[in-house]
Amino acid sequence: MTTITLKTKIKAPKQIVFDASRNIDVHQQSASKSNEKAITGVTSGLINLNETVTWRGKHFGFYLTHKSRITAMSFYNYFVDQMEEGKFKSFRHEHFFEETNGITSMTDKLQYETPFGIFGKLFDVLFLKKHMITFLLERNKVLKEVSEIYIHKYKIINHQKIGTLSTQKEV
Repeated sequence: MTTITLKTKIKAPKQIVFDASRNIDVHQQSASKSNEKAITGVTSGLINLNETVTWRGKHFGFYLTHKSRITAMSFYNYFVDQMEEGKFKSFRHEHFFEETNGITSMTDKLQYETPFGIFGKLFDVLFLKKHMITFLLERNKVLKEVSEIYIHKYKIINHQKIGTLSTQKEV
C-alpha cells in the first residue's frame, strides 16, 4: 500500500477550505489538465456524507473512470472519500482541517493499492506515485487560490458595506 501525506497552509477559515475541498466544480477546475469531469452522482456543488461521484479523466493517455463515496464526515474537521469502482485495488483519501489564527492547515492522507501484483507495484514506483502527488499538489494549489480569493472578496465587500453604513450615519 502506498501512502501520500501532504500539508497545505491556507489563509482562510477552515469552513471555507472544507467546503472548497468537497466542491465538485472546484475539483474539476483543479483537474483540468486531465480533463476530469464528474459524470454521475453529484456532478456539481458540494458532495455530502454517503453521496457518490463518478469521475472520468485522462491519465497516462487513457480515459479512466473512478467512482468514490464520501464514507465519513465531521463538518469542518474531516472527511473521507473512498473508491467504490475504478482501476485501483483500493483507494482511500482522508482530508483533515485545523485552523489557527485564521490560517487553515489542510492535510491530505491518500492511501491506495495497485492491482496486478509486482507489475502494479513497479508501475507505482516508476510513474503512479509521482503522478498522484502532482495531481494533489495542483488540486491543493487551486483550493488555496479559491479559498483565499473568496476571503479577500468577502473582506472587500464587507468593508464597503461597513464604509457605506458609517457614511450614512455621518450624513
